[in-house]
Amino acid sequence: MMARASRRRVVVTGIGMITPLGPDTEETFENCAHGRSGIERLTAFDPRGLPCDIGGRVRDEWLGKEALRGARRLHGSRSLRLLMAAARQGADRSELAKIPSRDRVGVAVGSFGDPPAIEDVAFLHRFYDPAHGWDLDSLKLWGGYNPVQFFRRKPDTLATALAAALRCEGPSLATVSSCAAGAQAIGEAFRIVQAGGADVMVAGGSEAILTFTCFLGFVLLKALAERYESPATASRPFDRKRNGFVLSEGAGIVVLEEREHARRRGALPLGEILGYGSTSDAYRITDTHPRGEAAAAAMRAALDDARLPPEAVHCINAHGTSTVKNDAAESLAIETVFGSLTERIPVTSNKSMLGHAIAASGAIEFILALEGMRRSVLLPTINHDHPDPKCGLRIVANQALCLPHRVALSNSFGFGGHNACLCLRGGDG
Repeated sequence: MMARASRRRVVVTGIGMITPLGPDTEETFENCAHGRSGIERLTAFDPRGLPCDIGGRVRDEWLGKEALRGARRLHGSRSLRLLMAAARQGADRSELAKIPSRDRVGVAVGSFGDPPAIEDVAFLHRFYDPAHGWDLDSLKLWGGYNPVQFFRRKPDTLATALAAALRCEGPSLATVSSCAAGAQAIGEAFRIVQAGGADVMVAGGSEAILTFTCFLGFVLLKALAERYESPATASRPFDRKRNGFVLSEGAGIVVLEEREHARRRGALPLGEILGYGSTSDAYRITDTHPRGEAAAAAMRAALDDARLPPEAVHCINAHGTSTVKNDAAESLAIETVFGSLTERIPVTSNKSMLGHAIAASGAIEFILALEGMRRSVLLPTINHDHPDPKCGLRIVANQALCLPHRVALSNSFGFGGHNACLCLRGGDG
């Protein structure tokens, strides 16, 4: 085990994102700071007959030729186009291309993989006969199904494509841990740089799952919001009238770098990762544990890794999905870790405005937490009109709070009990 005293410090030198509220970090943060919602009626497919007809979709015009460049071999895979849009921003800001030792630059990407469109499934079944099986000759003759579709389904493909696009020849890994995937990708990348396995890691998550086949799964799980007056008011983290989350899409990427390596090449640190904690509920494949014990353990692990006491934390960027069980369990976990401090620590959930981008959410929220510290702004949790007594947190309700703060926790707690917590500090320390 590496001695604690020998750990290398890891800073953030590049950030990029694309969300339903903006094509980049600047526009997304500004819209969030003004309490705007990116949730709208679904147009990607026909939602008629479903109990939920809303989602957070990135505008197609924001996915231009630059994003397509890296995704061309996958014929425009939407999750890869989102990833490339965010990654180019992060790479440009950190001047990643100027680093000569490419074998010391790696990637870590959280993703679900592009789910099949219902049109693709319907097309394939035209060539199946129950009496004779599959007619591959006709399928090939029609030429309507490209075998590259197989790679679009594989969640590790994004890491491979990103490494090729940015010429990253160091460690490459893919995290497939549902809602915690983006945060875990950043956390594991942090570990690699910290331990000396790489000098730089490009890390984050991307998600493009607003298709009927994927949306239907969440509908059948009864996880999505089904009662709302308008799309903008549907996501209500920690509000007593919450009844489910809103599915979304997007991508977030950070460039993590060993602090002295960044200094030697003149890269400006935007912040620093101080600690990372990752645990498992070991409970069910769909639910988080109602007592939030493993979630609390992840937060404690991040603080222990950062060598900080709970009182050093100035704010918490919550997972805050707007589901009845998840918000209550996270609240209990926070109270378990912070005790009497809970009443003074501001807590916010970006999903109230952006919806839940699953594998991308942890990366996007990490960046927004970092930007909030850089700008001394705590983003609001909108639609917080009926405080839930079971969620006894100090919610930043409905309006942004201008308050200098330096240390934050960013929580990501996913389906199947995957828990990740990142402890970060603004500036270069």
